[in-house]
Amino acid sequence: MYNEIKSTFSAKIENVMLARTIGIAFLVELDLTLNFVNEVKTVISEAITNAIVHGCLSNENKVVQLNMSYDDVNIYIEVIDKGVGIADIEKAREPLFSTKVDEERAGLGFTIMEVFTDKLEVRSRVGDGTKVIMVKKYHGENN
Repeated sequence: MYNEIKSTFSAKIENVMLARTIGIAFLVELDLTLNFVNEVKTVISEAITNAIVHGCLSNENKVVQLNMSYDDVNIYIEVIDKGVGIADIEKAREPLFSTKVDEERAGLGFTIMEVFTDKLEVRSRVGDGTKVIMVKKYHGENN
């Protein structure tokens, strides 16, 4: 079994809910547990929010892309922005680190994504944007 979607939308914070809804609607046929679905919604929210808030600082005409697919074992989630990029990925992945120190940001986005997925990869180039790739196993789990 294989299926995929690609969705692109404006880099506006109000589209985080839209991304979550698209992602969960795409997975509905997999008959996942509520707990599993909530974890997927959370990682989508964190990745999309990071892309909008940190990547697309000037969100004029910027977009964020959500790509999802699944096979018989895994769900694959990619969030891509063409924003400012991340200068130091390892630093950005540290718990409590945030580029928005003047705002109320917990700095736990990557930590949450890592906890709720089986694999988290972050690719980024300054001035070229960021791609967050997450893999979450669903087959054979208690879902």
